[in-house]
Amino acid sequence: MTEPILRVQSALTGRDLVLLGWLADHGVLTTEQIAAALFPSVNFAQRRLRALLALRVVDRFRPQRPDGGSWPYHWLLAQLGADVIAAQRGEPVPRRDLARQRRWQLTNRANLPHLLGVNDFFTRLAAHARTHPDARLERWWSAARCQQAGAFVTAADGRVDGTALAYRPRVRPDGHGIFTDSHGSTAFFLEYDLGTEPLTRLVDKIDGYHQLARVTGNLWPVLFWLPSTAREHHLHEALSTARSGYPAATAVHHRPGRPAPTSSSAPGPDDPAGPVWWLHHHPGPTLSLGALGSAVTARIRNAA
Repeated sequence: MTEPILRVQSALTGRDLVLLGWLADHGVLTTEQIAAALFPSVNFAQRRLRALLALRVVDRFRPQRPDGGSWPYHWLLAQLGADVIAAQRGEPVPRRDLARQRRWQLTNRANLPHLLGVNDFFTRLAAHARTHPDARLERWWSAARCQQAGAFVTAADGRVDGTALAYRPRVRPDGHGIFTDSHGSTAFFLEYDLGTEPLTRLVDKIDGYHQLARVTGNLWPVLFWLPSTAREHHLHEALSTARSGYPAATAVHHRPGRPAPTSSSAPGPDDPAGPVWWLHHHPGPTLSLGALGSAVTARIRNAA
């Protein structure tokens, strides 16, 4: 197995390895998401994806539309791609049937639109960072990684003890990231919402973030990425009624599935890096993601 890995590695670029790592960690990405996050154009991305398909490190599928036809290509890791990433990370070679099982799970999962929405959020941040030299998506963790014991602490952190290192979060964020730009740096949790859950369910999740902060000492804001401005207003009303003190911010994904911009234009109304975040109980205007972290810190300091 070592020989095929070595042979294909010589044909892979650094950008290819970033993409393979994302697919290993986050399951599936669309052509448009990959193009926006990593390439100067969709045509450029399509040519490279076809080359990676020929190398057998990625695979693809096209989900069927309910009203007929199919969606554009969705990309996932092939077996050889999984082997390459394992070798890059110094991990054991995965089982031979891993890619086939994962493809079946991804192509048959009922909540594929939710997974794609979460990944769309982070690839938009990556797209913004690609076209803005002062911006960086420094961390993108999947929901599965957030559930690992001691995920948000390290043994080198003098503030925590063995209990924190063994703690498995009760709350289940859809993702965790750190985003930095000229306005500052923000570590955050993501709750991607399609409007299918009652607002009380969203508010109830805050208790889990409170508990996680008590264990880790990290009071990172939770971002609710919502499908409509009406739901956004109603969520803020529900948060006020619950009198939650945990930092929460909301913004609206106006047009789900719309490709992120591939130019260096100013942030649009559905760019999660832009000034779209309504921090609960914040008296000023909406904030950019980079500025959100310092606003949360200032609020905590003022409340102390």
